[in-house]
This record gives sequence, C-alpha cells and structure tokens, in this order.
Amino acid sequence: MLTPLGRLDKYAASENVYNRQMVARSLLDTLREVCDDERDCIAVLERISRLADDSEPTVRAELMEQVPHIALFCQENRPSIPYAFSKYLLPIVVRYLADQNNQVRKTSQAALLALLEQELIERFDVETKVCPVLIELTAPDSNDDVKTEAVAIMCKMAPMVGKDITERLILPRFCEMCCDCRMFHVRKVCAANFGDICSVVGQQATEEMLLPRFFQLCSDNVWGVRKACAECFMAVSCATCQEIRRTKLSALFINLISDPSRWVRQAAFQSLGPFISTFANPSSSGQYFKEENKSSEDTSVEDKNRIRDQEVPEDAQIRPEDISSDPNISNSSVNLENTMEEHADTTRKPLGEINVPMDSSLLCTLSSDSHQEAASNENDKKSGNYKSTLRPEVGASSQHSALLDQELYNSFHFWRTPLPEIDLDIELEQGSGNALNPERPEETPEITIPGSSNITMATRKELEEMIENLEPHIDDPDVRAQVDVLSAALRASSLDAREEASDAEKKSDVQDDLGINELPNCKINHDASVPLISDAVENMETALRYIHNDSDLSTSSSFSPDEERRSKVQDVVPQALLDQYLSMTDPSRAQTVDTEIAKHCAYSLPGVALTLGRQNWHCLRETYETLASDMQWKVRRTLAFSIHELAVILGDQLTAADLVPIFNGFLKDLDEVRIGVLKHLHDFLKLLHIDKRREYLYQLQEFLVTDNSRNWRFRAELAEQLILLLELYSPRDVYDYLRPIALNLCADKVSSVRWISYKLVSEMVKKLHMATPPTFGVDLIHELVENFGRCPKWSGRQAFVFVCQTVIEDDCLPMDQFAVHLMPHLLTLANDRVPNVRVLLAKTLRQSLLEKDYFLTSASCHQEAVEQTIMALQMDRDSDVKYFASIHPASTKISEDAMSTASSTY
Repeated sequence: MLTPLGRLDKYAASENVYNRQMVARSLLDTLREVCDDERDCIAVLERISRLADDSEPTVRAELMEQVPHIALFCQENRPSIPYAFSKYLLPIVVRYLADQNNQVRKTSQAALLALLEQELIERFDVETKVCPVLIELTAPDSNDDVKTEAVAIMCKMAPMVGKDITERLILPRFCEMCCDCRMFHVRKVCAANFGDICSVVGQQATEEMLLPRFFQLCSDNVWGVRKACAECFMAVSCATCQEIRRTKLSALFINLISDPSRWVRQAAFQSLGPFISTFANPSSSGQYFKEENKSSEDTSVEDKNRIRDQEVPEDAQIRPEDISSDPNISNSSVNLENTMEEHADTTRKPLGEINVPMDSSLLCTLSSDSHQEAASNENDKKSGNYKSTLRPEVGASSQHSALLDQELYNSFHFWRTPLPEIDLDIELEQGSGNALNPERPEETPEITIPGSSNITMATRKELEEMIENLEPHIDDPDVRAQVDVLSAALRASSLDAREEASDAEKKSDVQDDLGINELPNCKINHDASVPLISDAVENMETALRYIHNDSDLSTSSSFSPDEERRSKVQDVVPQALLDQYLSMTDPSRAQTVDTEIAKHCAYSLPGVALTLGRQNWHCLRETYETLASDMQWKVRRTLAFSIHELAVILGDQLTAADLVPIFNGFLKDLDEVRIGVLKHLHDFLKLLHIDKRREYLYQLQEFLVTDNSRNWRFRAELAEQLILLLELYSPRDVYDYLRPIALNLCADKVSSVRWISYKLVSEMVKKLHMATPPTFGVDLIHELVENFGRCPKWSGRQAFVFVCQTVIEDDCLPMDQFAVHLMPHLLTLANDRVPNVRVLLAKTLRQSLLEKDYFLTSASCHQEAVEQTIMALQMDRDSDVKYFASIHPASTKISEDAMSTASSTY
C-alpha cells in the first residue's frame, strides 16, 4: 500500500544490507513510476545522493552500476528534469573515483567511460568537474593505486573528449606521468596508451611534446614499460611525419628489437610489420613509376620530395646481414668517407658510421669525415663542394689508395631502371669524361673506383681472433651472420700475391684511363639530390664487379651459392628494418624470440609488400617462399588467407610467376590451409589470365575430398565460391566442369550444403539459358529432371522441388520457359507417396508460382494445370498438405519457413 517514494524511504533506512542493495537496484524502476511528476523525480534523485553516502561498499557499487541507466533516463526526460544528471549524479561518479574500496572505484571508472561514450556528460562538465578531479588524483602525493587508475582513465577518455580538451587539460599531466620516477606502473600505463594520445593531439603536439617522453619510455629500466612501447609503436609512428619516422623512430625501433628482454623483442617483432607499413606513401607504394611519361620539371620535384622524405638517419648502424652484395666482388676492406651538406644556412651533420660488410668479404664502412678533415676542408664545404675518399681499413694502413670523387647523383640516375651488367668500353668512357661540366652535376656520368683489395697478415690474424671469440655465441643469428662474413673474408684473403698485384695493376690502369684525379670539384646547391646509402653501395658493387670481370681472378666458383641471391637493398623503408623483418623466418628466431614469430611475419607480409611496391618484390620473394613451406600449418594458413590480396598488389605478371606455384601448393595442403585458398578462390582466379584460369577447372573437383568427411563447412564454402566463379568461365566450361560438382553438392548429406547448392544450380540454369545457343541450359534441366525429379529417393525429389522454387523466386528462367521445361515434371509430384514432398510442392505452388504475373493474368493451359494440382492438394489426406495448399501461411516466402519444415525430413 506504500507509494513508490514511501517504499524507497522504508528500505533505504533499513539496517539490512540486502534491503539497501535492493533499493539501489530498483531506483530506475522507481523513477519510471514517478516520471510524470517532476517533484517526485527530484525527490528520488535527492534520495540517490543520500544513498551514495552508505557505509557498505556493496551498496555503493550497486548504486554506481545503475548510474548510466539512470543518466540515460534523465536524458530522455530532460524537459521535465533539466540538469538532473549534472547536479545529482555526476558528483557521485567523480567522488567514487577516489573511493577507498577497489570495487567501487572500478565501477565508477566503468560508469564514467560509459557516460562519456554515450555523450551524456556536457562538455562544460567535463572541463570543470571531471578533468580537475583526475588531475588532482594524479598529483605526486596521491595514492599509488588511485594515481595509476586515474592515468588510465585520462588516457581512455582522451579520444572521447577530443583534441582541444586533451591538449589543454590532459596532455601536460600525461607528460609528467611519463616521467614518474617512483611508480613504474604509472609509466607502464602511459606507455600502453601512448598511441591513443598521439592520435588525438595530432602531429605537431606529438613531435614537440610527446616524442621526447616516448624516447625516455623506450629506454626505461623496466622491461614491461619498453614492451608497452613496442606494442603501440605503429600508432605513434602514424602521428609523426615521414622524416622523423625515418630518421628517429627507425633507430629507436631497432633498439627495441635488440632489447635484452625476450618479451620486449617478441612485442617488437610483432609490431615490426605494422611499423614498416607506416612508411607507405603514394610515391613509394604506387604500382609503377615511368620516367619517360613525366616532364623533367615534374621529375625533379618528385626527386626532391622523395629525398626529403628519405634522409639518412644519423648514427645509423647497419649490421653485416643488413646489406646483401654481389658475390663476385674481390676481397677488400675499405672506408668510404662522405660529407653531405643539407642546406646552405645549416651546419653540416655527420652521416654516422654505417658498417656494410659484404657477403664476399667486402667490408665497407661509411663514416663521416674526421674532425681534422672537416676543419681543413671548411672552405670547400661552405662553397658546396663534396668530397669522398676511399681508403683501406685500419688493418691495411700501410697501403694507401688514391683519392677520388664520389659519383654525383641526379634525378635520372635515381629513378632509372638499373642497366644490365656489361663490360664498359674504356675509350668511350674517356670520350665521355672530356665532356664533364662542373656546373651541371646532373650530366655527370657514373664513375666509381674501388679501393685496394689487399689484406695484410695482421688483418688475417685479427679475423681469426674475431671468429674464435664469436663462435661461443653462434646460436644468435646476428652473430652467425658476422661469423659467415668474416670466414668468407678469411678464405678469400688466401689468394696469392701475384693475383692481387695483377688486380691492383688493372685498377690503376682504369684510374689513369678515366682521369679521375683530374676531375674538378663539382658544386651542388642545397636543392640537388642527395645520394642514398643503398644507391652508393649498389654503384660501388657495380664498379667492383667491373674491375673483377676484367681481372684474371677466377674465384666465382667459391661463391656460386651466393650468386643466386638477389640484392635486397631498397629505398622505401630503412634497410635495417627490412633486414630485421626478413630475419623473422630464421629458425633460430623461434627459439630466441617467439615460437610464432613466423606467423606474425606472414600476417603482416601483404602490408609490407604494399609499402615496398611491386618494384621491390624481389626483396620479399625469398621470404615469402620460405613462409609458404614452413612446417607450421598456421603459418601457411595465414598466407593462404591473404594470397589474393598479395596478388592484387603484385599484378598479373608477378602473380603468375611467383604466386601461382605457391597457390597450387596450398591446394594440396591440409584442410586448414586449403580453406584459406577456397574462401578467396574467386578473388584470386579473376586476376589470372583466362588460359591460366582454365587450368584450375580440373582441380575444382578435388575440393569435394576433405581430410574429415564431417567438415561440411568446406563443401558449403565451395558452393558459395562456385556461384561467384560462374562469371569467369564460358558456358561450355560451366557445363563440363562446374555442373557435375554442383549436382554432387545438391545431394550432400548436410542440409546447409544442399541449400547453398540449390542457389548454385539455379544460377547455373540462368547462365546457361542466356547463352547462345541455349542447348547447355536445356541439357542441364533434363539432367535435373532425370537425377532429381525422378529420383527413387524421396530426398532427391524434394531437392528437385527446392531447385524449382529457387528458379522461380530468383527469376532464373522466363516463366514461359519454366512452364515448358520444368513445370510439367514439378506437377507430377502432387501424387508423390511421401507427404514431405507434397508439402513442399504445395508451398512452392501457392507462395511462389502463383505470385508471378504470368500465372495471374494469362488464361493458358499452364495456369489451368497449376490450379487443378492445387485443388488436388487441397483434398490431400495429409493435414499439412491441405493447410499449405488452401491458405496463405503467415510467412509468404519458402526460404523463410520451408527449411524449418523440411529439416526434420532429412
């Protein structure tokens, strides 16, 4: 007999905790009962405020669970109770964020995020009531647990409140929390949500305020913080410009990949592919670039933009396995000193030391000029002169090589397709050398001179000692690569002195012929193209290969296995990142990093391929083939699900050459791998040439055979794909190859497979009937009648009715053609001895056939035959047949209710 408010007051004052919990749980129902009276609604909200002071944590937690629902009710009834939420409910939510009970705090945090997500909190309240409390909770003297939770709430609410509030109120405190020296939990939360904050505040704030903090977190002494940084690296990279991504973030990521903690390395390798994908841009991930189709002015602009986006990172370290080389290069150890001026008004930046040991023991070190050389050549550098010195390594300091000018690069050299390897004509080279113009560096021909190839006995002893020291750590793939390079250098150094002298004589002759020492210094302004490391290495390899081919040395047999390897140097992403990605297929990585590292490599490979572009597919081909033959079926399954996407990226030529053989291998793999190919069979085959596509007609039948016969979803997917494949093949191919499979699936043991197969057969009838001449369609209909319409099994005859019903509803045949070819055989089933067949016939005639205008308007003999059949079914001895033949059931489409009726009959 109590009113809603009286009942609320009675139980709210009860000493029984369960009664007070019930009050909190029934608040929303009470509000709905009194919603017509504004004063009663306000009275209920006031009692909520009193209930929020309850001493029992379970009551407070129960109340907080109801707050989002009550807030939504207040929003819907805003005209009658304005500002109810802001005045009565929001203060409770904010206060509970600092509650002593953990359960109450967790519930209030979830409620706050739910309210923000549903936009139930006004922007003014967020700035004046929510953010100040969170900032106060993250103060240095705040409770540790509360501080950690408050930082997490700030990070999660940033995307909901927008850029303005985040930059003004949240970002400064977030930067402070990233440097919290006492609580690593706080730093870990900041690192885990760093990407979300960066994506909200945008590029400028990220680069100016957040990146310094991110660098600190990536070098944190707690591995959990560094692991969180590795996991959000892609999101941070997306919020920065290409230059910072290439020069700073790449080197930072390399540090995470080589982290002492296995868990950090594991997270870094998982993020490596996504991070590489952030380097994609229209110029590098485009499918082609043709120099001749662009004017020289456009080309120079493209070149300048590309070089600006691909500045060489300072102090970048490239390990021995980072850069591949041509195996025919004679043994040498050289230093290439190079100075580059970026702008006339900026100081010169050192390129950094980059170790580039070649597979055939060419140890190349690119380093900046020494301080003394920089001082002595200050005037030259101010005027824009570039100098490059090629000299022996420290071990061969007794021998000096000649001073040379590094080859000058320009837009034409940068973009042009590499020329085939041929022997140069010295006389022609001399003639071209006379036309050098110091004011036009873009017209300078390619000139590169190798350094000395001699290795002293002291160097050989050093190599032996280095190999001996590294052998205990041979399990590490990085160490093993260094040992391989050093061993090759040691073997190659055993060449006799006569051959080395002959080689040196050849090189000195070439230097004299080309007149290198007489070349003037070439002046280049700050807008000129800057040579990339990869291009410098590639041209050095070309020059050394030329010298080697002219010499009498015959050492190619010792490097024959390496001759089959293609260079993996490219300029889209930093080479060190790509080399680390390619190393993910190394078996030792599974032991030292992650057992599923190959799967992560396979998962991100399409993104990496899109970033590099099809012109750099040679960098990934070997890795893709290795993954395709991996022992773990999960790795092959991942590739099978994405091979159609990779085919779109590579184009028809590369797909036919490199992907088709792997695709054929997947077709014969385990069912877990084959399903990936089958799900995108149409997407892949449509990319192939028609002749290549027809070869797979013979293999489609193999999909009917599975490792487990109960794997009916495999056959259902095959039926779905065959529907899509109809458009790719001619009517004759459809009739000869796809028809037998479709009829086989129509008789499958599983009803779900049969239902899809009925759709397949009806679409096949439509395609073959539209062909000229339509003889294939007529033959298919006759086969349906013989195999199903007159089948001795009642399930086959019922399948025939289902096919006819699908043909009618999808308009696969003109009704006049249907009346001639299919309807006579359909009507004969009115006398079938199995009621299930007659029930389905009655539904088909009544709900589908008589809905067509052809049978409603015309007074043909076909309409008369249908009406007589329906009348006979209305007199049937089975009650269900009578029902469906007499009236329209509630459902008017066979596809909606026929399956429920027929499913029990199989």
